[in-house]
Amino acid sequence: MLLCLDIGNTNIKAGIFEGEELIAHWRFSTQRHRLADEYAALFLNLFALNGIRLRDIRGCAVACVVPPLRVVFEEMIQRYLGVNPLIVGPGIKTGIRLAVENPREVGADRVANAVATFRRYGGPAIAIAFGTATVFDVISREGEYLGGAIAPGIIVAAEALVTAAAQLYQVELIRPPRAIGRNTIQAMQSGLILGFASMVEGMIQRLQAELEEPARVIATGGLADTIAQEVRSIQVVDPHLTLHGLRFLYELNRRR
Repeated sequence: MLLCLDIGNTNIKAGIFEGEELIAHWRFSTQRHRLADEYAALFLNLFALNGIRLRDIRGCAVACVVPPLRVVFEEMIQRYLGVNPLIVGPGIKTGIRLAVENPREVGADRVANAVATFRRYGGPAIAIAFGTATVFDVISREGEYLGGAIAPGIIVAAEALVTAAAQLYQVELIRPPRAIGRNTIQAMQSGLILGFASMVEGMIQRLQAELEEPARVIATGGLADTIAQEVRSIQVVDPHLTLHGLRFLYELNRRR
């Protein structure tokens, strides 16, 4: 079995693969001050609840964009699983060319998403991750990672709005009945859900224009389903895209 970990600024996504099949997956909040033993206790409970034995896990792949947690998870994996994890970063084989000015700047999660997108859906393609940030990654027909765009995430934008505006408050992030909000809740939902959907649609059009050929559009992340319902250009919602990318990267580098 292979353990894959996507450690983000807001959430940590974990999955267990048996061959190519994702047999278990979890999502929980990122806690920057947890120790290796505390994360180990969490994972041991999750494994037990799903009937997964530690000795069955033969490998691990990690994408981490929270630098302090990289060492924490590396320690946890080595001590409790007895394996050396593949940490996605400079120097590993990806199977794609990072055709950007500084490949070292590309986040580990973006690399994993680009790899999974090309391996699962081909190119050209646009992968959109709805997380702490809304990230657009563009892959060419030949499998080159061309770069993309980064915008605020919907939850981050909502929190900033509530923090900065004294008379606004948290609302449920669901589609409002109409674009013209008849009250404050509907108005905020319209701006956040429909407004973000319009931004995404507009960005897809701009990226497509620069590619000069139609690209398949794949969405992932916590609010991918909600936004995909409002954006016709999104063709696929793949909630575990990053985990699959980590699996591909592990398999590619295991043969080194």
